[in-house]
Amino acid sequence: MRFYGYLRASTKEQDATRAKTAISDFAESLNISITAFFTENETGTTLSRPELIRLLDICAPGDAIVIESIDRLTRLTDSDWQTLKSELADKRIRIIAIDVPTTHSLVDASDEITGAIMRLINNLIIDLMAIFARKDYELRKERQRQGVQKAKALGKYRGRPRNESRREKIGQLLLSTKPDGSSYSWTEIQQITGCSRGLIASVAKSQ
Repeated sequence: MRFYGYLRASTKEQDATRAKTAISDFAESLNISITAFFTENETGTTLSRPELIRLLDICAPGDAIVIESIDRLTRLTDSDWQTLKSELADKRIRIIAIDVPTTHSLVDASDEITGAIMRLINNLIIDLMAIFARKDYELRKERQRQGVQKAKALGKYRGRPRNESRREKIGQLLLSTKPDGSSYSWTEIQQITGCSRGLIASVAKSQ
């Protein structure tokens, strides 16, 4: 049985490695070792997370994914959460979350019956926390929307300021060639600058 740490932050500006020490200390307290950490800056509202996909592919039956909290794994819609949960169940991948104490017992289930009971309990708790994580996301998005509407009504909304240095970098990459003479792909520009494809399209259109 191997234990993998999964670290996620929603944006490039956030530190996805913030919880690495907490997970390492937690693992040490349970006398287990983390085989590897998988870290990414991607929203928890999508299943299209490269490092999560790679982690699920590497995990063998009985392995465990260690996370700081359930919302680091999912802020998915119910449909997408069911898809992810089904994949975890099919591969018998265990979830151990620091903020869900009952999941810690999965490390050392005393017998088969106890293990089965704990899995049922944990599945229920994780399901509930996955719902709360999604609801929290939706609530924050709604509050942001209301704040924007209020600011617009008061004539105070200016939108997100343009990152001119990033736009300039994107523009340079669009016009540049690599050492082998080929052009930079949009995917490569995304990886270099941490921008969205929409921003690349906007810059390309303005050139």
